[in-house]
Amino acid sequence: MKRAFKYLFENKTAIIIGYIIKISGTVVGLFVPRIMAVLVDDIVPRIRVSGDWTEFIKGGLFMVFCAVFDRIFNVIANRRAAKYSMLAIRHLRYDLYRKILTLSGRKTDEFGIPSLVSRLTSDSYNIHTFFNIMQRMGVRATLICIGGLIMSATLDPVLTLTLVAALPFVFLIVFFISRRGIPLYAKVQTAVDKMVRIMREDVSGIRVIKALSKEDFERERFEEANSQTVSDELKASGVMAISGPVISLCLNMGLVLVIIMGAYRVNDGAVKAGTIMAFLTYFTMILSSLIAVNRIFINYSKASASAKRIFSVMDAENDLKVREFTGGVKRNSPKIEFRHVCFSYGENEDNEEEKYVLNDINFTLEQGESLGIIGATGSGKTTIINLLMRFYDPTKGEILIDGRDIKTYPLQELRRMFGVAFQNDIVFAEALDENIRFGRELSDEDVESAAKAACAFEFITEKKDGFKHEAAIKGGDMSGGQKQRIFVSRALAGHPGILILDDSSSALDYKTDAILRENINKNYSDCTLISVAQRISSVMKMTKILVIEDGRIIGFGSHEELMAGNKVYEEIAATQLGSLL
Repeated sequence: MKRAFKYLFENKTAIIIGYIIKISGTVVGLFVPRIMAVLVDDIVPRIRVSGDWTEFIKGGLFMVFCAVFDRIFNVIANRRAAKYSMLAIRHLRYDLYRKILTLSGRKTDEFGIPSLVSRLTSDSYNIHTFFNIMQRMGVRATLICIGGLIMSATLDPVLTLTLVAALPFVFLIVFFISRRGIPLYAKVQTAVDKMVRIMREDVSGIRVIKALSKEDFERERFEEANSQTVSDELKASGVMAISGPVISLCLNMGLVLVIIMGAYRVNDGAVKAGTIMAFLTYFTMILSSLIAVNRIFINYSKASASAKRIFSVMDAENDLKVREFTGGVKRNSPKIEFRHVCFSYGENEDNEEEKYVLNDINFTLEQGESLGIIGATGSGKTTIINLLMRFYDPTKGEILIDGRDIKTYPLQELRRMFGVAFQNDIVFAEALDENIRFGRELSDEDVESAAKAACAFEFITEKKDGFKHEAAIKGGDMSGGQKQRIFVSRALAGHPGILILDDSSSALDYKTDAILRENINKNYSDCTLISVAQRISSVMKMTKILVIEDGRIIGFGSHEELMAGNKVYEEIAATQLGSLL
């Protein structure tokens, strides 16, 4: 939590001013019971003798002023607390989100998308709640507890000792229960991660669930995770809830003793009735302040568990480190070169080949050439793209662009070289031109030219607002083929040096696919193209074709070369092209 507090105290001056306001109101409010005791014990007896109510009215008005002053200053301080708690969490969320964006593929897999979402939302909310309640109640509860004890001592030291005797038990209860609660709340957040994961899967796959009539199955799966979350939450809350009743029991037992002792002391003439009334008011204020302290500790337990989860992401090691570039690039180096690249999604660098997703990948691609990658599902096609764009680092081997190891390029500089269209890309709920532009400083001409090349211009301009048409969330108002043409438009609009199409035409008919590739060859001929595809018709005109199976290259060459000597490629071609051969 120490690091989380740094975000709150970035507005140190404003926080201190808020504390001064809160302290001022609280201190003034502490005098209200004392004024009441003076009115009852001193002024009221004088009224019976003189009949003059002036002093009583003045005292009453002063008591009302103190109470109103306390309330107004308390409201002002609470509003400031809410404001600066939100500002602190806004900054914390921003830093966490920025860190998440820079995580490598391996680290993202390690944490899991649902867990990252819950850390960014529910965990940050837990810290926000603690910051807010700490500013609102922390100083006030402490002042009321200490100030109440001081005021009580000035009224009657004997009765105050009775109250003080109960306080050590209260603090021990809070300490031990809070210590037990922190790991329980950490377990709750882990259960929330699982529930969020299932919810994301079900929402994303809602059509499949309905198509296969698996609503009941998914409902039961979600309910199991939901019930586990509730069970863990109830267990954690149950442990923390023990403190409230136990604290109240201890303090109320002390209150009973105070009342009994107070009755005897009033009867003996040691104290007056007004003093007992004021003392009981202070006792109630102290009781409320300790309950508030207990509430703070409950929220601290949640926030502490959440802070550990958040900063475990913030402290995640950057395993995509940029190496120093010492030069030495040879002239006329290939645009892209893979040298003995092996890769495993695990961190084990054992030499057992079966542990690798990719095994000894070697190929070169010159500037302006095109490469088609074809192979069965799970053969490692997309993994090659992930390594080239440095979402992951190879377990072994090197990848070079322009003769330079990609590990020596700053990540932003490296990825600006690429234009990428993934099969399962996303359409944002924004205007279509903004979906294509994607925050880049591109002209309308760039956007329209890319849309024309991707065969998207016609269907876009048919819409009422054309390029200003607001797309539905995830492109729900477009077909799969239309969305894929938006993806390709986005990739082309920035005039990339390397264009990657990762199975991004699977939803297109053969004619549209052929026109799209012809447009790319014609208008972006200086671009080095890599296309991952399932259909031979999508890659047969590429300069080079890489055939991959079980993470190994089993064929590399032009369509004609592979047809002449690669049995696997011949079989795929015979199956897909049939009579066209």
